[in-house]
Parts: sequence; structure tokens; C-alpha cells
Amino acid sequence: MVQPTAVTSGWPDDPLPLALDTAPVPEYGSGSLADLLPTLVAGQGAAGCDARIAELTPTDRNCVFLIDGLGWEQIKAHPDEAPYLTSLLASSRGGTGRPITAGFPATTATSLASVGTGRVPGAHGLPGYTVRNPETGELMNQLRWKPWTPPQVWQPYPTVFQLAHEAGIHTAQVSSPIFQDTPLTKIALSGGTFHGRLSGEERMDFAAEQLAAGDRSLVYTYYSELDGAGHRFGIDSDAWRGQLMFVDRLVQRLAEQLPARSALYVTADHGMVDIPFDEHSRIDFDEDWELRAGVALLGGEGRARHVYAVPGAEADVLTCWREVLGEQFWVASRDEALALGWFGDVVDERVYGRIGDVVAAAHDDVIITASVNEPHESAMVGVHGSMTSAEQLVPLLQVRS
Repeated sequence: MVQPTAVTSGWPDDPLPLALDTAPVPEYGSGSLADLLPTLVAGQGAAGCDARIAELTPTDRNCVFLIDGLGWEQIKAHPDEAPYLTSLLASSRGGTGRPITAGFPATTATSLASVGTGRVPGAHGLPGYTVRNPETGELMNQLRWKPWTPPQVWQPYPTVFQLAHEAGIHTAQVSSPIFQDTPLTKIALSGGTFHGRLSGEERMDFAAEQLAAGDRSLVYTYYSELDGAGHRFGIDSDAWRGQLMFVDRLVQRLAEQLPARSALYVTADHGMVDIPFDEHSRIDFDEDWELRAGVALLGGEGRARHVYAVPGAEADVLTCWREVLGEQFWVASRDEALALGWFGDVVDERVYGRIGDVVAAAHDDVIITASVNEPHESAMVGVHGSMTSAEQLVPLLQVRS
């Protein structure tokens, strides 16, 4: 395990960059996505798991419905489109009416790995959308799993689903068939049985059936299309609002079918923000000679960047990025980010080199695009990744039978 060094200063006097200790670090250990499944399975009597979210009450049958891109603030801002979800806000986090946090970065690959393994990003080893593979020096896309990397080498820990299955808990994932054999599913969500169902309605109905199939059950189901609409059209679009209305109906459909002794938990992997298409809001790394100076690889995504420096240029890159971006981004060295707990309290040796020499997390409504190397991502309207409340806070809505 890597022991992070103490946070150091060295910022230029003028202008003052954002103080790193003002970044709202995820609530690892007591209220993050990584804490959810261990808490539920511990309550079902499985060995090797501990209850971390103190507000949750054990039950025999647990269903987690993860809706990609459904942030806490987005639900609160759309009561007309999501009346059922809105009615559940007070139930969140065991009836406290509070959200939980996604983890950093607030992005799908990282969050799903945190959910499935019950471990922080620094341990499970998926600390971003794209990160450097220290063994090859190449950027590894952890969502699309390109270039190919042996999954169990990249993430060697057992999933909570596997631990639950071994403990005799009926365990099932109900999702789109396209996800059944993906490496991300194998390293984060495997264990028990995968059931592919095409439509959202089919998933809800079958998830309820699987929940009833065991005296103790753990069922996970997933919906991705809300996130897709947000990326393409933004969360201030009719397309996104239409998806939210559909999601609202799906949650109610599942809730109304819960068998006895069940709890349904509705959560998400991240929230989202819309970024305007102007030069002040979208800083193009591929066109900015200052930001490119001394940089060998640019990883992460627009609001949560991993910056890998040319050997020997680490300090210069950190200074430059702070001078150029420090009023809009929290800009930390790798060791500063680790010492502050951005990736959790545990950072495995194999994960250390995957994290950027410099880590930049957006504070303002701004992103760092890469128009040449990331044309698809650079064209997105809705984005996520950082530690702002709009991205970081996710629901933990609850329905019990």
C-alpha cells in the first residue's frame, strides 16, 4: 500500500488558486457508493462484509436499482417530471432525507467498480475514465476496456456479489444483454447469475421476480439511457426530461412489485452538469500550448483530468496547470490528492502509477476538452467527473415492503 505524503504548498502568490482543502472529498467509509453493498450484505449475514452506512436497516431481500446519471440535485430540480422519485426524497439514506456521494472521479467506470467491489478507487484501481497503464505507458479506457488488459489483473478483488453468492444469498444482475460479457461487468458486477433483458419494463419485472426467488436475495438492475440523453442533449433538454419521466415510471413499477421483507434502493453513479459551448467554458488542451508543455499523456475526462508529465517535468507541469487553471479547478499533485483522500484512504501499489502526476478537478462550470484526441467526448453537452455537488451527490432512495 502506498503511504501518501503530506500536502505541500508552493502556489504562486498571484492569482491565488483554489485551496485544495476546499474540495469536498467523498464520504468514503460511511456514505459513499463503495459502502452500499457491503452494508446490505452484512445485514444479510454474509461474512467478510461490514455495515458502513449506519442509517440503513437490514432486511432479507435487497434490490439496488442504479440509474446512470441520476444525480441528487437533478431529481430535486425536476419534481414535475419525476413525481414518484420526488416523493421518495425523504426516504433517502435510511429516512434521513440525505444523499450519499459517488466517489472521485464521479464517472461510470469508477463508480460501478466502487459499487461492485465495495472498495474505494485507490484500491479497486479504476480511478478515472482513462488512466495510464504503468506497465505499457498507454492510456487505458476503463469503460470501453481499450486497449485490452486482462480484467482480473487490473482489478483482482472479489466482488460483493461473489461474496454474497458464496454466503448462500440468491444473487442476480438484471441488465441489458449488451453488458453481460464486458470486462467491466466481470471485474465489478460478477457473481450469481446475469439475466439480460432488453426493455426497462422487462428489467423491472424480472428484478422483482429474482428478488422473490430466494429467502435472502441481492438483486442489481441498471438503466443507462438517462445518462446517454444527458451527454448528447444536456440535462436542460426535452430529451433528458423525457428519459427522466420514463425512469420515474420504472422505479414505481418495480416498487409496486416488491415481495415481502424487501428493500429497494434507487441510486446513481454520478450527477451531471451542462457546459456551454464557448471558449471560456471549454478549454481545448489540444490547442493550448501552455497546458501541453511537458505533458506526455492527458487522461481522465473533461472535469476530472489525470495529467501524466514527461519524466522530470512533473513540478513544471503542476506549476503551469495551477497558474492557468487554478482559479477554476482544484489542481493537485498525485501525492497531494492521495493525502487529501480524493481516491480513498487506501491506495494500492499497483494503482499509484495509474493516477496522474497532476490531478485537476473542476470547480466552475468549465471543462478541459481535447478536440483532436477526444472528438466524441469534447462534443458532449452534459458532463461529469468532479467533486461539485451536482456531480458528486447521488440518491439512496428507499422503498420497503
